[in-house]
Amino acid sequence: MFLDELSSKEFEGEIDDNTVVILPLGVIEEHGSHLPLSTDSLQGEYVAEELARRTNALIAPPIRYGVCNTTRNFPGTITISFETLCSLVYDVLSEFARNGIKNVVVLSGHAGSTHMAALRLAAKDVVDENDIKVMVLSDYEILYGMDLVGPEDGHSGSVETSRIMAIRPDLIKGEGKKGVNRIPKFMVLRHPEKHWEGVTGDPTKATKEKGEELNELVIQEMVKKVNDMREMEV
Repeated sequence: MFLDELSSKEFEGEIDDNTVVILPLGVIEEHGSHLPLSTDSLQGEYVAEELARRTNALIAPPIRYGVCNTTRNFPGTITISFETLCSLVYDVLSEFARNGIKNVVVLSGHAGSTHMAALRLAAKDVVDENDIKVMVLSDYEILYGMDLVGPEDGHSGSVETSRIMAIRPDLIKGEGKKGVNRIPKFMVLRHPEKHWEGVTGDPTKATKEKGEELNELVIQEMVKKVNDMREMEV
């Protein structure tokens, strides 16, 4: 299941036109007082592993660095530039293509708009240059698309906390505190933390059962998308 655990000979025998490789991405980012810095990475990697099991896909080594704008000034957040992320993902996808991989899922546990734009730009350049199909999405884009994250919930809130309770309950560090995002709409701020405490929603309403249900919904939707991608023409 893990691409880098194959030998070179095994890799050569494994890859064909139907092979799907999943590239999980996350970030090192503030997630309140109750969740680990690896929260986004943990969610994306969990979904990737379950997706690989159900679709017979391969998982590439994850990338746990990305672009974090709003949380940059919080302790522990480690962000890289847009250009660095775009170049890194472009290079990795190009190497997949050179090795004969035809189907790639770039799956990010972090849904920041700048972060996702870097991934999509990298993918667009690669598909323009190679015979390859690339799907780029965050698992949270699925949840938002299903209207399962309300307008008052988001970063480190009840949904995200519930998912981590189901994935790595040993990393939950207390209940956390309810927070509201007061960053004015459309504003680009040097110090967004002056308007936001790093939590949107009420993590005290999180439950493991809710997390298991949400994770399963994401995985099922991803299975459909991977099966559809295999059937698509380049």
